[in-house]
Amino acid sequence: MMKLSSAEIKKILPHRYSLLLIDRIEELEPGKSARALRCVTEHEALFTGQELAVLPETLIIGSLAQTGACALLTLSGFVGKTAYFSGSKAAEFMCPVYPGEVLELEVKLEKIKSSIGSGKATAKVDGQVVCLAELTFMIG
Repeated sequence: MMKLSSAEIKKILPHRYSLLLIDRIEELEPGKSARALRCVTEHEALFTGQELAVLPETLIIGSLAQTGACALLTLSGFVGKTAYFSGSKAAEFMCPVYPGEVLELEVKLEKIKSSIGSGKATAKVDGQVVCLAELTFMIG
């Protein structure tokens, strides 16, 4: 199992602040799975001026998609390519995520065929599941 710092993630993904939605990879098995963390802070631009700040569900899915992309793009045949998030299905959100919380993101890839991959994704806060989804990626 590998770990990746934010600097190493930036070598894999094209995203930069404020569109890079993961802080570090805790566990990575290329082509199989990835576990990442995202520290949700009150200093993020999207929370400016809000009384009750809640992380939008689309950004939770985006964080999961970037985690899955790291698992795909570290597979030998995909190194140096770009993973495009092509969709989610069966996404279910259990509770909101607030500034000060740490999202624990996990994606397990289930199928990779040619340039298309899919997997199951889970986001947790303090061990409590906040989102379950099935994600699909295309490699370009």
